[in-house]
Amino acid sequence: MNEDFLHYLWKYQKFDVTNLRSTAGEEIFLYQLGIHNTKESGPDFFNALLSINDQKWAGTVEIHQKSSDWYVHHHKKDSMYDNVILHVVWEDDTEIYRKDATRISTLQLKDYVSTDVLHKYLQLFKNRSQKWIVCEDELHNVSDFVISNWQERLYIERLEQKTGLITQLLIKSSNNWEEVLFKLLAKSFGSKVNGEAFLSMAESINFAILRKCSGNLKQVESLFFGQVGELDKMWGNNEYANNLFTEYSYLKNKFNLDRIGVLPIQFFRLRPPNFPTIRLAQLASLYGASTQLFQKILLLKTKEEFYEFFESVEISEFWKNHYTFSKESTFRNKKITKPFVDLLLINTILPLKFVYSKTMGKNWEDEVLVVINQIEPEKNKIVDNFSNLQWSIQNAMHSQAVLQLRNEYCDKKACLKCAIGNYLLTTG
Repeated sequence: MNEDFLHYLWKYQKFDVTNLRSTAGEEIFLYQLGIHNTKESGPDFFNALLSINDQKWAGTVEIHQKSSDWYVHHHKKDSMYDNVILHVVWEDDTEIYRKDATRISTLQLKDYVSTDVLHKYLQLFKNRSQKWIVCEDELHNVSDFVISNWQERLYIERLEQKTGLITQLLIKSSNNWEEVLFKLLAKSFGSKVNGEAFLSMAESINFAILRKCSGNLKQVESLFFGQVGELDKMWGNNEYANNLFTEYSYLKNKFNLDRIGVLPIQFFRLRPPNFPTIRLAQLASLYGASTQLFQKILLLKTKEEFYEFFESVEISEFWKNHYTFSKESTFRNKKITKPFVDLLLINTILPLKFVYSKTMGKNWEDEVLVVINQIEPEKNKIVDNFSNLQWSIQNAMHSQAVLQLRNEYCDKKACLKCAIGNYLLTTG
């Protein structure tokens, strides 16, 4: 019997609580089952309140498949378990004692769980190794209301996961939101292939230097291309590259720049519109106009306003007929596209707005949920598979939700922590 299932039974009281008795025959009455300890070491449930033979106890509850697991896990020697007032097990195979030799009362849970609950649990996990997700055969039975509420909670979970990098960058920058946005945008413009390289480039530049270069596109371009090492090998290639190299040499000496820790950019398997040279040129065009982007972005409230803002950015003339420094190509304006703006919103701007609004005590829902619900859903294998299972995916909040569901619940077989799994176990 899976221990997670035992936690589920206890947490949601999926057993007959009338006439409970310990394996020693003691009468047990439950007042509070306790708070589930999901992250830290120590007993499974804190702050439980119960009575054993009319004696009230307050403390912790530990749950195991077998009583003997108490000794297997060395709890008898661990002072964190001195306050355990009840040992809940599926099968009682031995008496257990604290390190002071006092016996701990044991509740054998299988005596109080209905066969119906067990059947639903076993059905849910039946042939799970042969399925894409455990509940794929039963997913159509889940109510739209449950799915809708779960989608929003999953999206919020995903937002909160993305706050880790934002928090780190805020600490390093002494809460400079403009600087944090620059680094996050750099990472996003690099996408999967060059994200870390672009971020390392951004971190190699003191943001005060970028502020001083603001309004001078040539300086910003030379700063970005110079820091990723593209200008050294392009000297003598053409007038544009020569001018940037000269400008970068001046900035390098003036601001004592170095490229220590900057990762090399990659072109391999990228389509020309996604070449790192084009993405850097687009990023440079953003910051060539202004470094006050965060303040401007705070004022944007709808998807269309974001599209208008980013599409207004003009890439420099050289890149309109080049994808690299060395080879001329057919003229294309190479504006920042709507699909790319969607990615910036999903992965960078909305998570940053989420953190900012919460930090400032503002209503983050108006800043984030309105926009994410306006964006088209992402296209990938996970989204397609959920769509094939008749899961309604109408916008980016839904697609982000299923990515979170698949990665954090389905892949980890954490069905008992999932609203879908709980619904199926409750209603069948």
